[in-house]
Amino acid sequence: MKKYLITSRQYYSDTPAVFRKILHETFKKHLPDFALYRDKFNPDYKLQAEHFVETCRQFQGVKPFLHQDAKLARSLGADGVHLTSKQFDEIKKAKEFGLEVCISTHTLDELAMAQELCADYATFSPIFDTPAKGEAKGVEALKEAVEKFDIKIFALGGIVDEEHVRLLQDAAPYGFASIRYFYDRER
Repeated sequence: MKKYLITSRQYYSDTPAVFRKILHETFKKHLPDFALYRDKFNPDYKLQAEHFVETCRQFQGVKPFLHQDAKLARSLGADGVHLTSKQFDEIKKAKEFGLEVCISTHTLDELAMAQELCADYATFSPIFDTPAKGEAKGVEALKEAVEKFDIKIFALGGIVDEEHVRLLQDAAPYGFASIRYFYDRER
């Protein structure tokens, strides 16, 4: 199962040097396959995104994705963009930029639309309970989605430990995405 690390301002930092240090340590410990720089409130998002992509490039096999902004992802040399569930109309443009596209989905209809519009990946969430994200779908709903669609699906939502990852295995998603799973609580 592929691992998709998602950053969060809560666990990282706005200070570039600290951000890079935490990210570097996290990559060494968890060796994710994909990483998303996501910070909806950083006024210096572009600067931090540059540091993010540079740090990802220090680790072979980590694909850097930027959140919502395909134009910035292309200009910084990121591998892809992660679009929100309100950005289906931007999939085509991102693909024309040569980017891989992941899109957030929360229903089977959204997964169908993501597949029809040729997104490369979709997150499907929330699988487990997670703060302020609505009712958990559960592993059976994930399994149904994986069996129904050809798009590569990342399970997302409430995945915080190895037990959650183990529970996902029966559904056989392409991978799992998480913020809290990758955060070092001892930091």
